[in-house]
Amino acid sequence: MNAWKFIGFVLVTYLGAAYGTAKSGVGICSMGVMHPAIIPVVMAGVIGIYGFIIAVVVGTKIKEPVGGGSQPVTPQYTLFSAFGHLGSGLTGGLSGLAAGMAIGIVGDAGVRATAQQPKLFVGMILILIFAEALGLYGLIVALIMSSSGGGACPSA
Repeated sequence: MNAWKFIGFVLVTYLGAAYGTAKSGVGICSMGVMHPAIIPVVMAGVIGIYGFIIAVVVGTKIKEPVGGGSQPVTPQYTLFSAFGHLGSGLTGGLSGLAAGMAIGIVGDAGVRATAQQPKLFVGMILILIFAEALGLYGLIVALIMSSSGGGACPSA
């Protein structure tokens, strides 16, 4: 299977995961001496795994056309399925981007605040869990979108 098929589906998700990791890492580096917490970085990395799952599910459903030579070429991958997979990739990617940005901003501010006031740790974790849920919801919707259909487009 061509590696370029995976890049389109996971690129936006990895951008969110990378932003969340980098932004949280800045907070950890600046305040980690007093109170290290790597939870935001781990949660941002999980967002990238969501994108990889979507890419594998969609990539395994793409079929090569059959026939050729003296026989007519018939596609097995319909336009309906292609648009469903495009929508699932965009859904997972954009929700991963949003979740990664939320985790990065909350992780950066939360680690700095937790270093100064340890009572804020539970609140930071709760907000990070809700931000992670955004990516999880995108994964669920993307899996539903990629599994539906499979038939031909209705003719007019």
